[in-house]
Amino acid sequence: MQRREFIAALSATAMVWPFAARAQQAMPVIGFLSSASSHDYAPMIGAFRKSLGEAGFVEGQNVKIEYAWADEQYDRLPALAADLVRHQVSVIVAASTPAALALKPATTTIPIVFAIGGDPVRTGLVDSLSRPGGNLTGAAHINVETAPKRLELMYELMPNMKIAGLLVNPTNPLAKSVVQAVQAAASSLGLELKVVHAHSDEELDAAFASLSGLGVGALVVGTDPLFTSRAEKLGATSLRLAMPAIYQYREFTAAGGVMSYGGSIVDSYHHAGLYVGRILRGEKPRDLPVQLSTKVELFLNLKSAKALGLSVPLPLLGRADEVIE
Repeated sequence: MQRREFIAALSATAMVWPFAARAQQAMPVIGFLSSASSHDYAPMIGAFRKSLGEAGFVEGQNVKIEYAWADEQYDRLPALAADLVRHQVSVIVAASTPAALALKPATTTIPIVFAIGGDPVRTGLVDSLSRPGGNLTGAAHINVETAPKRLELMYELMPNMKIAGLLVNPTNPLAKSVVQAVQAAASSLGLELKVVHAHSDEELDAAFASLSGLGVGALVVGTDPLFTSRAEKLGATSLRLAMPAIYQYREFTAAGGVMSYGGSIVDSYHHAGLYVGRILRGEKPRDLPVQLSTKVELFLNLKSAKALGLSVPLPLLGRADEVIE
């Protein structure tokens, strides 16, 4: 190689390496904070990654994701949130209302995109749905709002019921609102309401075991990340213990629960992925209106109803979006 060619090649190499290094350093990092465990969130993570890919970002190729799991221990969320903030990630996904509430005071500069159930205005996450303000936006589906309706549906299925049960996680910030809403519905229906608590697998088993002794005729499962991640277990347990029960998600009904009624959590994660992509391309959270899904679906498991000796009224059957036979 001639001296002139060697110098030219060396100069070109010197220019390429800094650009390559900067390209590697510039790969954005998404923080992902969840109240639950990693193995419980496969469908939600799948929906998030899919829509993130639609927005032009593929994990491991041009974006990294740093996951932080609280494993249903809500008191760990503030420390996990602070750790993600210290890592100076580009944007953080809050994968539940408790996670979002832990992240909000942790940073006012890093964009936060939530995927939650419930009203983010009522919980103080954003100023309004159309103009979130600050550094938070995201997607939400109604769940607290549907809890009273779940009790009404169980009463329609079991009109002779006198005592209803409500399962809540007392460590969930939304638990009090759920209890108040369902208590009001129970009073209007002339029902007595028994509230049972659980924030671990052991307490879930104990809560179910206590229901018959309390005279509970049917159970409404309050929305919570722990219950969502255990939806199949709860559905199977309700059938095994002959306790008619209703929850928010279809997975519960497919596993043996009599009914489910509520919005789609997977849809919220799909919208969250799209918003994260837009923020990584330069848009601001305050300019992205909260995506609130008001769509609700009713699923019925006729096989479970028959096994429990329940006859489903035709009007209720006609309103079902899907009947599992």
